[in-house]
Amino acid sequence: MADPLLLLPDLLLIVCGYVICHYTPLNQPVWEGVERLVYHVLFPALLFTAIVRSPQQVADMLPLAGASLVVTVVGVALALALGHWPGVDARLHASGAQTAYRFNTYVALALSERIAGAQGLAWIALIVALSVPVTNVAAVWSLARHGDQGTLRQLLRNPLILATSAGLLCKLVDLTLPALALNTAARIGSAALPLGLMAVGAGLRLGALREGPRLAVALLSIRHAILPLLAMALVVLLGLPPAQQAVGVAFAAMPCAPSAYVLAVRMGGHGPFVAGLVTVSTLIAMAGLPLSLALLRQLTSG
Repeated sequence: MADPLLLLPDLLLIVCGYVICHYTPLNQPVWEGVERLVYHVLFPALLFTAIVRSPQQVADMLPLAGASLVVTVVGVALALALGHWPGVDARLHASGAQTAYRFNTYVALALSERIAGAQGLAWIALIVALSVPVTNVAAVWSLARHGDQGTLRQLLRNPLILATSAGLLCKLVDLTLPALALNTAARIGSAALPLGLMAVGAGLRLGALREGPRLAVALLSIRHAILPLLAMALVVLLGLPPAQQAVGVAFAAMPCAPSAYVLAVRMGGHGPFVAGLVTVSTLIAMAGLPLSLALLRQLTSG
């Protein structure tokens, strides 16, 4: 149901960014500009269009959406709780905590369509609309609080949160945007994933994970072990249809979002540490996603 090679293009884009940055004239100053473009323009356009284009009728999707929101909130709570561990570096934690609960939207969309076709896309669109505000607020709050940048001001000015709020507002008032404007925004947003992943590669320093190995293991364990298992328990207890169960578990087992790196860099966090986490998360998910879905099938077929 889930091809391990689905994540291979993401990994190759990270490798491309690393090679281009370190072995061509397009070095770090170029990628600093790319990071700003992705953060201020491309990812906001992606989030806005994903939410605006989500389905209008959501009543039959609420149990799945609710379960996914619980998974997201638990991920946030566990990640933030790690900050109270003895000896945890505050800057590393503020930067890396988001990798435990933020998810790769494009991979989620692609895999949901593979699992359940157009209906799978509708389900994941609603999950994105509910989860993105929670994850973005938590990530920005953590970084802003650590950096003493004025948490409320950073939340109100953050382009990812503004784009998400604008999309939800359009849905709430049932505003129909001109097709030209929406299609243009969608095309702008389509560049977010490849450039974001290449920016991750450009900033990649796997050695940075050695600065906080226990923290890195804990964050990746939340992302790729605890949350998928929690999702399995919820979708089975709720008695969701098999396709919805698969989409819910796949959502919980996603690799972390490449925008986590961009956000950390733009808000003064530890970019190399986050880049290493994003890369390792993508590698783990290549095996973890199929394994999670296989385990779900074993649980529900007995």
